[in-house]
Amino acid sequence: MTALADLPAVELRRRIGAREASAAEVVQACLERISRVNDTINAIVTLNPRAMDEAQALDRRLARGEDPGPLCGLPVGIKDVTPVAGLRTTFGSPLYADHVPGADALVVRRLRDAGAIVLGKTNCPEFAAGGNTFNDVFGRTRNPWNTTRSAGGSTGGGAAGLASGMIALAEGTDLGGSLRIPASFCGVVGLRPSVGLVPTHPTDWAWDTLQVTGPMARTAADVALALDAIAGPSHFSPVGRPPAEPGFLAQVGAGVARGARLGYCADPAGIGIDPEIEVVCRRAAFGLADAGAHVEEVPLDLSTARPAFLALRGLWFVAQMFPRLDRAAEFGPNVAGNVRAGLETTTRDLAAAEAERGRLWHRFRELFERFDHILTPCMAVPPFPVEQNYPDAIAGRPMATYVDWIAPTFVLSLTGLPVASVPCGTDREGLPVGLQVVGPMGGDGAVLALADVVQRRHPIGVPALRDPR
Repeated sequence: MTALADLPAVELRRRIGAREASAAEVVQACLERISRVNDTINAIVTLNPRAMDEAQALDRRLARGEDPGPLCGLPVGIKDVTPVAGLRTTFGSPLYADHVPGADALVVRRLRDAGAIVLGKTNCPEFAAGGNTFNDVFGRTRNPWNTTRSAGGSTGGGAAGLASGMIALAEGTDLGGSLRIPASFCGVVGLRPSVGLVPTHPTDWAWDTLQVTGPMARTAADVALALDAIAGPSHFSPVGRPPAEPGFLAQVGAGVARGARLGYCADPAGIGIDPEIEVVCRRAAFGLADAGAHVEEVPLDLSTARPAFLALRGLWFVAQMFPRLDRAAEFGPNVAGNVRAGLETTTRDLAAAEAERGRLWHRFRELFERFDHILTPCMAVPPFPVEQNYPDAIAGRPMATYVDWIAPTFVLSLTGLPVASVPCGTDREGLPVGLQVVGPMGGDGAVLALADVVQRRHPIGVPALRDPR
């Protein structure tokens, strides 16, 4: 029998609602899994000491016939850059090693209002800067599929916690791929939502349209369940988009519409790709023809978006770190390097980047007149040794910049469109491979519906660390 901690969130919610399992039992199962594997994985960095009390309170509400919400009793991990009232939130930085916020972030408040139990904070790089999860406060997070490898980043703790059964849902952020990179490395589903769908508050840059807040889970349906709870505009944010009707979870499970038009591109960023990863992604993409779709190759060259993203990433770091620039000497090397690059970026650079971003938007607008979705490999490289900050080559070719390896995700960030990473198979070492599903603006539910089809057609099993046998 599948252990309680390993069940999909949708099934856990059904069992709790049907009184086949209590919220306290689900939380206890996750706490027991944490006690067994977290010392090895290092995904959960701060536990919520009130989690069991909150679960028992939900059970009492259920006993009284109340409806505690669509996420009732589901244990969720909150990325350690997202404030949780009364719970240490460090941003992965020694500057905030003892910081305890006085109020929940908006997304945390929505998760709680929907009945979720905040189980704890998940590890991330300092100020979420980087595609590998490590920092000077908590150390490195390891991949449950192979603990010598990286879990990805920057929402690496959330992905590793999900893959190893420590949490049922994870919250995270995505600037250049921070929900998709670790989802691909750890074999779970991560969604970068349409810009504005999930408002970010608090933030030091209220008008930010480059980074988004979003959900991660073990299945596409679980991601949709979480998205239904956290999506929708707020007066706290000037960037907002109404959620879809009839809801995201309601759209999952519809399958692939016969004649759906899908475009596949193996190397949209023009950086090369590990041949084994490309074979796995190609097989999954073109295999959707068996489900009734029409799939064709798309010669999509987004290499001109790489310098544009780097310029806007520099602006993002300066804007986000602006209140702390007087302490720049205390930043770690990743954050310091990004801030320095941002301060050296010229107005001309930023204007050119915005012009490229506009061209990219119209290019995808035109693509979606021909296609329903675009499919690409999520990562160009497999999970690399956890001790490395980043890989030094892609398919044997040295990288031009240290962030080139995440270009397949960050060039798509510039579009503002919904993008999911869904596991579509494993490589010869048994490590997960993620496929990106890109949809038109506001088409988050349809993206998750297609991701659900891919995931069901290509089950990858579970990491040995999580297997109870």
